Amino acid sequence: MRRSGPAAFAAGVLALEGAALAVITLVELFALGSGDASSPASGVALIVLTLIGAAALFAFAFGTLRRASWARSGGILFQVLAIALALASLSIQPTPWLFALVVGGAGVVGLALLIAATRRDGASDPRLHRPERDDD
Repeated sequence: MRRSGPAAFAAGVLALEGAALAVITLVELFALGSGDASSPASGVALIVLTLIGAAALFAFAFGTLRRASWARSGGILFQVLAIALALASLSIQPTPWLFALVVGGAGVVGLALLIAATRRDGASDPRLHRPERDDD
């Protein structure tokens, strides 16, 4: 079964977001090692949760390539959360415009690609089509 173009691009966006979270995990780890964390226990918890998020994004990217519906739905959830985070960041003063544009833009692009991949994969799935009936 061939993967669709939107699914491949959506998987790429998910993998890039996972890589970004992995980099953020490294930054958090270095900050913890240099003593910048107010509480070592909460710093470790934040690192673990960020790493789990990165692993989930990589799993969703791989699953999207394999046309798994659980991966697309999980990816859609992450994109909605990214858009919500970007919108919430607009209430901070001074406004972090670059963060809002990058996170929100990636979320919107990823969401559109995942929806397109879901529509395309759903149209080609024979399990979702009703059989033709001849009621003569």
